Amino acid sequence: MIGQFFAGVGALFQGFGYWKRKPHMMLLGLIPALIVFVLVGAALVTLFVFVDDIVEWATPWAAGWDEVWRNTLRIAFMTLIVAGGVFLSVTTFTAITLTVGDPFYERIWLSVERDLGDENPGEGLGFWAAAKGSLWLVGMGILAAIVVAIIGVIPLVGSITAAIVGVALNGTVLSRELTGRALDARRLLGDQRASVIRGNRAQLLGFGVATQLCFMVPGGAVFTMPAAVAGSTVLARRLLDDRGLTGVGSREGTPEVAGPE
Repeated sequence: MIGQFFAGVGALFQGFGYWKRKPHMMLLGLIPALIVFVLVGAALVTLFVFVDDIVEWATPWAAGWDEVWRNTLRIAFMTLIVAGGVFLSVTTFTAITLTVGDPFYERIWLSVERDLGDENPGEGLGFWAAAKGSLWLVGMGILAAIVVAIIGVIPLVGSITAAIVGVALNGTVLSRELTGRALDARRLLGDQRASVIRGNRAQLLGFGVATQLCFMVPGGAVFTMPAAVAGSTVLARRLLDDRGLTGVGSREGTPEVAGPE
């Protein structure tokens, strides 16, 4: 379990290795990441600036409380809003970046696939499919932020537990979305996709947690995004190989999938 977790972390480091191997290709991936980072960052700063007003507007019923209890309540609400905003910003950044930067990241994905020995991995599903996946990612991010907010109100251990749960939930969602390109290109059906994921959740979690922690470093999201796309391709190929799924997507339709004999 622990070994698989760190194997997932290692896949991200392999993705970072492409900065040295193919720097020009990776630099292209910075363009959409930087644009979206500025937009999401501006939204997050706006939240920080107006969080006091938001909390006061949301808790008018506490205006007549004793000052100590009123301030305690509003500080708790403020913490939850900021924590939820930070966690949601990670998934929002990833979702929007993957959508607007689809041509750039498809190029990185194809290059890594070919580098791993697959000259014809299939075709990506295009902009609208990427947009649909991004909506799903944002939706999961909102649910994760709500869960984090609810856990955060638990006395004493709430803030620490919420942070751990939030990183784990967001990490799982991020890894599923980032590895989806390689699986979608091979047109894997629901059961086939589930068989790839089943038994490898620790690797996906390790990759997702490592990616999210890199995203949370100031400026790290921009530099990490191309590496995350490359690393997720490495991880997806590993999961496919582990399950003996050798099908390759084609322009004509569904791949021929061979299981272990």
